Amino acid sequence: QVQLVESGGGLVQAGGSLRLSCAASGSIFSGNAMGWYRQAPGKQRELVASITVGGITNYVDSVKGRFTISRDNAKNTVSLRMNSLNTEDTAVYYCNLGSGIRAFNPWDYWGQGTQVTVSS
Repeated sequence: QVQLVESGGGLVQAGGSLRLSCAASGSIFSGNAMGWYRQAPGKQRELVASITVGGITNYVDSVKGRFTISRDNAKNTVSLRMNSLNTEDTAVYYCNLGSGIRAFNPWDYWGQGTQVTVSS
């Protein structure tokens, strides 16, 4: 059974930084692609960043140059470093387990989410 546990969210001022982590268990992590989604109040969940089995990363335009996704296969973790945060980054952030060597294909495995709130 796959389990994903996110951590690292919190309250930060605009311009600040946070690092989110997702620990995966019960899965073949190194053989999976991973993604970070977010959902703001009243908005649809969107894919923010992903990293494939082959290490190819992809970002939504609004976070390019500010967010960095990385993975540690030895620890079965995927992280999201978020810099220069602004109020539009406020959302619940979710970790997703998927597949893909060149492109990310999400599966229906989600963590419980971690709240990120950016104050102005």
